[in-house]
Amino acid sequence: MFNDIGPLELVTLIVLAVLVFGPDKLPKVIQDVTRTIRKIREFSESAKNDIREELGPEFKDFEFEDLNPKTFIRKQLDNDDLGLKEIRNGFDLKKEMAEVTDAVHSRDSDTSSASSSGSSAGRVDMTKKPETPDRDDRPPFDADAT
Repeated sequence: MFNDIGPLELVTLIVLAVLVFGPDKLPKVIQDVTRTIRKIREFSESAKNDIREELGPEFKDFEFEDLNPKTFIRKQLDNDDLGLKEIRNGFDLKKEMAEVTDAVHSRDSDTSSASSSGSSAGRVDMTKKPETPDRDDRPPFDADAT
């Protein structure tokens, strides 16, 4: 619960509590706080048990921590029924990226050499009239769809 509180912060909180409540009232305040925390935990456990009972016997092993997406994914990756570890190990991202980079660089050098030689490869002639498709190639017209 308080895993991220450092020693300096803890000492600061203790000194602040002594200053605010005083040394004679501080033990009673600590007892009240611990009693309240205990009641909250009991209430949450009883709510969890009620939900488990309502879900039925199929969900008796259900853990609420599994609803956290990180926990769910971690459990599924550890399960490995789908063979995900094999897929993950067979995929080398650096190699794939290097292949893509090489392909892009070689394509860029090919197009730059073709354009420098005056070739019209890959260019569209805007003076030509576009070809009209045959009447049989068009899909049927549906007046109800429009």
